[in-house]
Amino acid sequence: MLCIPITARTTKEAIQDMETASELADVLELRLDYMEKPDIERLLERKPKPLIATNRPRREGGRFEGPENKRIALLEKAIDLGVEYVDIEHDSVGDFVEKAGAKIIVSYHNFKETPNNLKEIHSRLASTGAHIVKIATFARDITDNLRVLRLLEEASTLTAALCMGELGQISRILAPSFGSFFTFASLDTGKESAPGQLTARELLDVYHIFKVNKDTHIYGLIGNPVGHSLSPLLHNTVFRKEGLNALYLPFQVQDLPTFIKEFKYLDVQGYSVTIPHKEAIINLLDGLDPLARDIGAVNTIVNQQGRLIGYNTDSTASVRVLEGGLAEKGSYLQGKKVTIVGAGGAARAAAFGLREKGAEITIVNRTEGRAENLARDLGCRYSRFKDLRNLETEVLINCTSVG
Repeated sequence: MLCIPITARTTKEAIQDMETASELADVLELRLDYMEKPDIERLLERKPKPLIATNRPRREGGRFEGPENKRIALLEKAIDLGVEYVDIEHDSVGDFVEKAGAKIIVSYHNFKETPNNLKEIHSRLASTGAHIVKIATFARDITDNLRVLRLLEEASTLTAALCMGELGQISRILAPSFGSFFTFASLDTGKESAPGQLTARELLDVYHIFKVNKDTHIYGLIGNPVGHSLSPLLHNTVFRKEGLNALYLPFQVQDLPTFIKEFKYLDVQGYSVTIPHKEAIINLLDGLDPLARDIGAVNTIVNQQGRLIGYNTDSTASVRVLEGGLAEKGSYLQGKKVTIVGAGGAARAAAFGLREKGAEITIVNRTEGRAENLARDLGCRYSRFKDLRNLETEVLINCTSVG
């Protein structure tokens, strides 16, 4: 189920947000700790969907700062008024399990890391007798998501689990298909209740989370950063249009060797590769297409029965796009003066293809040594970055992370 937290400051604003969120969510989480003076009676009278009542203290990442007995009293009042779920922290669950009329969610939050003893934590929470166990941890590396997904897959009790933070976003997308009772998304940007929350529209319209299942083929973009990329939107839109059971995810990768090894668990069918991994990934693959080997950079990986094979389509694409544009003017690449800004994998691929077409290439990069090395490998010229404005060029290609 998709749950949208309501993080409004006033009762009036909360009622308005509940109405809007009800069009997208299965369940709403009423964050009482965000509200100045919550009118619980009015809020429950106006609820358009089942509600989770949450009154999170500071120690668990919430905003409630009053006495503990008053915090608990608000939750008890919500139970008396017929709220469907109550989220209570693992160190406060006490007699809540015995409360009639509401399902109890016992929750654990860790805003620093994803600890190694997740199974032990889950077992301890499940032993309280609560109806649902919820675990939310902070992802310090993208592989932390896999530990949470494994926990969900192995859980024998109703469980909601995810990773917080930017590196944990893929857990929010994949959690429902691994058996998570809830996944959480904000009503809008700026209304998040935890770091890394995507908006409900993103989960539904970009990632189509409720169409994802165990048979879904997973693809994705390897890079760092990847948050700016339009690739998930473009690929997932095409997958839906073509009726393919496939999902394209952004993988923000810091430790490339560990990622390639650990993510075999998801059986990812293919990757796009972007800055800064196009060259470094070569030694981690099971095979290379001859063109990718000649270029020395990979931007596409295909999973061929468990073997990851690297390809390079940057080179061909760069040449075709430029030839198509220049053809309208009756001109081609032979002898054209081309300046390439950047000296990474994308620059290497573009320069390789243009060299084959007879272009006169100059490499420019902020780090002059990298420009010099690439120019030497390709047999072309290089120039200092500060001299870029003075270069005579007919074609300028940006292969930097600026985009």
